[in-house]
Amino acid sequence: MNLYAAQRIVPELLETLRSRSRILHRIRLLQPIGRRALATELGTTERVLRSEVEFLRQQGLLDAGPAGMVLSDEGNALLDELDSVLATMEGRTELALTLEKVLGIPRVVVVVGDSDGEQWVKDTLGFQAANELRNLLCEGDVVAVTGGSTMATVAKMMPQGKALPVRVVPARGGLGESTSIQANTIAEQLATVMGGSYSVLHVPDRLSEETLKRLTDEPMVQERLAEIRQATVVVHGIGGALQMAERRALSHDEYLMLEEQGAVAEAFGYYFNQQGQTVHSMTTVGLKLADLNRMRFVMGVAGGTSKAPAIASVAKAYRIDLLVTDEGAARAILNHVHGGVRS
Repeated sequence: MNLYAAQRIVPELLETLRSRSRILHRIRLLQPIGRRALATELGTTERVLRSEVEFLRQQGLLDAGPAGMVLSDEGNALLDELDSVLATMEGRTELALTLEKVLGIPRVVVVVGDSDGEQWVKDTLGFQAANELRNLLCEGDVVAVTGGSTMATVAKMMPQGKALPVRVVPARGGLGESTSIQANTIAEQLATVMGGSYSVLHVPDRLSEETLKRLTDEPMVQERLAEIRQATVVVHGIGGALQMAERRALSHDEYLMLEEQGAVAEAFGYYFNQQGQTVHSMTTVGLKLADLNRMRFVMGVAGGTSKAPAIASVAKAYRIDLLVTDEGAARAILNHVHGGVRS
């Protein structure tokens, strides 16, 4: 008997499954966490949550200690299975398959929710991307990572596991923005959790042509650039063009130019219009779009309804092998941006 048939006999079955899965999922993201804090996160009362948590503990799915609750190994394994079942039942599996066809991306993973609305969805997005990355890496891989809040979440949510003999490098310079979301910081965090090594590139994100030439003549910078261009895997965030222009403090004239050119997306320092055409590029030190062609794997991570135009644009601008996104972005692409992407 499948779940659909069982639900006809026990109508509350699916809702109970969703509710308990949501509890396990939130514990995995926030562990260790106390019952009161978990109740606040879930928008319920500690009294209501108590019986559910006790049931899950009796089933051996979570452990409780002085620091709070954590998922057991059995709980982690079961939650992975439940995620797959619920993705099918809630339409996320079909949504991902449709996006693969519409965007021309070989594999798309869609997590529940909308990152624009709730932080836990962004954490879920980061956790899914981190697991996908860990699973695809091979010994000796060089992983290039970009900066940004989404990529910082990927680093934060990377699970502990078997040490991976990989090297993590920043895809480009990033001085000038918050340290916590710089590519250098993210590369260090990922390498530390995965048991690999890392390199940093201490140069500004934006340079004049003259400064760029002078910097790239420096032996140390040349050494770092050679290492970055040896990357076999790249993991990157995708930004909205005008939001990224503000974050990078582009001039008023440059901002107006981006508006006039219809820029909707930014990645790797390039700005793209709805058709995926480059309308502006920054003078930066690091990976270029052409470098992606020789890489073994290119992963994009972005979510939220507001990111739909940007995701649709970059899907036409360059190769992406795996996109990890959320329902908010996925449904917005299909409902509002479909005409702007290849079919």
